Amino acid sequence: MEENFKPCDLDLTLKTVARIRNDFPTKFGLPRQSGLSSSLISKIVFEPEYRNSDLLRGIDGYSHLWLIWGFSEVFGEKWSPTVRPPRLGGNTRMGVFATRAPYRPNPIALTCVKLEGVEKAGNGYILVVSGADIMDGSPIYDIKPYLPYVDICEGASDGFTAQTKDYFLEVDFPEELRSLIPEEKRSALIEALSGDPRPAYHKDASRIYGFEYSDFEIKFRVENSVLHVCAIDKREKSDK
Repeated sequence: MEENFKPCDLDLTLKTVARIRNDFPTKFGLPRQSGLSSSLISKIVFEPEYRNSDLLRGIDGYSHLWLIWGFSEVFGEKWSPTVRPPRLGGNTRMGVFATRAPYRPNPIALTCVKLEGVEKAGNGYILVVSGADIMDGSPIYDIKPYLPYVDICEGASDGFTAQTKDYFLEVDFPEELRSLIPEEKRSALIEALSGDPRPAYHKDASRIYGFEYSDFEIKFRVENSVLHVCAIDKREKSDK
């Protein structure tokens, strides 16, 4: 069989069909997996070349979508055969193909989101989705419908994630700080905080961490499985 095998390598250039827009301008603080923050609303804004409404004909008949997208912050970075998954403490190495780490031979990702609606925007349409784990501005390469009758795998095993998938922090969010966040943005923020945004190897209870969310800088510390929100500062939001 090897003698008759004909290689069929294809150097594929991916085209950005859309970009995602949400309240997480950096990867720090972003939910680690899709669906962990079901309250996080994102908008998929199509590039001018793909604003033809025919491309979306029938899409409103689906409740969920698959997004194929790119880890834009690691383009051009070196990858390694093994990585250190955060949920294993940052010290245990696993094969890159056994993880969803961004540093891989081709920095592309797959995310399942819930389709909340299709909205008219200018001379085209945007998709409103929830539950994405994708940083604001990241390129979307393709969109496919989620098909429950084939995409649900009964009895699928969790691998090493089975021991860590239920790990969440209690969030201590004082009312005087909580009230600074617009009400419609609070749930998504709390969900992101409960997932423990810290790097896996950081365990210093006195250390103050911070990340950007919408128009704010969120500062927090973690002690004994409780995340304490310490301060919220207003920031200048960059133009998109």
